[in-house]
Parts: sequence; structure tokens; C-alpha cells
Amino acid sequence: MSRHEQQPVPRHEAGHPHEAGHGAAHAHGAGPGHHHDSAHMPWAEMATLLERQAEIQSPAYMQAAAWLAELVPVAGVRRVLDVGSGPGVLTALLAEAFPAAEVVAVDGTPELLEMSRARAEARRLGARVSTLHAELPEAIAELGEADVIWAGNSLHHIGDQGAALAAFSELLRPGGLMVLVEGGLPARHLPWNIGVGRPGLEARIDAVVADWFGEMRTSLRDSKDEVDDYRALLAGAGLTPSGTRSFLVDVPAPVPPVVRETVVATFARQREGLAERLAEDDVKVLDRLLDPADPMSLHRRTDLFHLAARTVHTARKG
Repeated sequence: MSRHEQQPVPRHEAGHPHEAGHGAAHAHGAGPGHHHDSAHMPWAEMATLLERQAEIQSPAYMQAAAWLAELVPVAGVRRVLDVGSGPGVLTALLAEAFPAAEVVAVDGTPELLEMSRARAEARRLGARVSTLHAELPEAIAELGEADVIWAGNSLHHIGDQGAALAAFSELLRPGGLMVLVEGGLPARHLPWNIGVGRPGLEARIDAVVADWFGEMRTSLRDSKDEVDDYRALLAGAGLTPSGTRSFLVDVPAPVPPVVRETVVATFARQREGLAERLAEDDVKVLDRLLDPADPMSLHRRTDLFHLAARTVHTARKG
């Protein structure tokens, strides 16, 4: 599949440089590397990392889901589409938030859809959770009607975001809710001065990732240079904006082992993907951070934390 062929449905964790930042797969995960477009991102290889990242973000997503339940009548929600479902962490949370609904995990990677099925079964949600392998944006019309469409960090992997939102709008039932997780604040894991190299390592990584993100957007088929005004984009699709909120993920130091392991894994992918773009001294610092034997490494640091914000935009179909 070339970059100008159909793009696979992206994952929740493949984020925008100003949303979950380094906690997202685009930065320390799937993002910068040999290929810019989402068709070449190694989603299946990243399955465990994507799952752990989403689990760490779950408190914010649970708050977001509870907010959605205030915007639509929960008992009236019969079908939910989770677009770019990845390993299904969000799919399960949506099924719990809307107990009368069928929730469909929509993704372009079979291995991740299988994880969604397994998670739903483990949470005894299997009777209400189904999976759908789909290539977007061409297959949007085939997803079927829904009362809620959740697109978590996936819209920006479609070249013409406005056209995609218009197509999603056609699927919404009257009174239905479109939900976008886009934007926010870059995640932080380390203090400004980490005791090795120049202060501000993560800020410099942000700048490099922002450049990569722009290249990724430009490389998408039918890419349009659109302002990230999601309220305006939703309104342009014929929907009525119904509120935007940001939700904080705050795991202070000392972090639990699973968070430390996830941070190490995401920094390792970032080291692999960004080495040619970062300054040589920053690459050397990353090598030290990833060396378990180094006293300054991520494996040993007591000041490691996870702080990020997810922004959720909503709009209703009249």
C-alpha cells in the first residue's frame, strides 16, 4: 500500500504534537521514522505500547465519557462507533459508559481489533462490542448509523478533515453526537533540568515532532491545509458544536512500574525515529536515559512523572 492509496484507520495514541505530546505514539511511538504517513506506521508491532499508553490515559477518558453522558441521553444511545480504536481500551470504556449500546471498534489493523475483542470479553462486554476492519476515509459510508461517533486522535490522519467530518455527519442519527479527541498539551515526563545535557530536552523534541507532524499531514492523500479550529470544522460539517473540554492525566513521581516501563518504551521508539532530526548532544542524552546501567537513566530516576492533557470537542446533529 503506497502513501497515496487508502490510509488505515489510525489509533487513539497517534496524536497531534499539541495534545498528548510525548505520551502519544506519534512522538515516542509510531511517529517520526522512515515513513511519514499512517499507512506505513508499524501499528501491529506497537500493540502492547499502544495498549499501555491508553490504559495510562484511561482516567482522563473515563472523565470524558462521563461528560458525554451529560450531553446525550444514555438510555437512548444504541450504537457507538469508536473510530481508530486501536487495542480497544477506549472501546471498553465507551461500552461501560453507554450500557444500552452496541459499541463498534473500527480500525485498519486486524491484530489490534483482536485485542479489542479480547479486552471486551475479559470485561464481560463481548455481547455488546463488535469489531469492523475498515480503511478510511473511503469506507466511512460503510460504518453504518450511530448515536455517538468517537474519533480519538484519528481525524488528523485523514487528508481532507472537513470532508471526513461531513461524511461522519451523514452517519449520525438525529440528536447524535460527534466526538473528536484532538489537541491538548504535550505530555511531560521529566523536569526541565534533568542533570545531564542541556535543559529543555522535551521542549526540543516537541519542536522536532511538530515538524514531522506537518510533513505527515502534507504527505496524506487529498491533504488540505486546514486551521485546527475543530469547532469551525464541526460546524462546517453541518453539526452544532456542543462544548469542548480538556481532561488532565496526572501521574506524579514516583510512578508505578507500568508507567515507568511505558515511558522507557516510548522514549526508545522516539530515539529510534528521531535520531536523524535531533542534535547530536540530545541523542547522546537519550542514550544515557535509555541505559539501565546509567544512574541518570529512566530506569532509575526518582523524578519521573507523567503529565498530559487531552482535549475533547463535541458537536450534535440537529
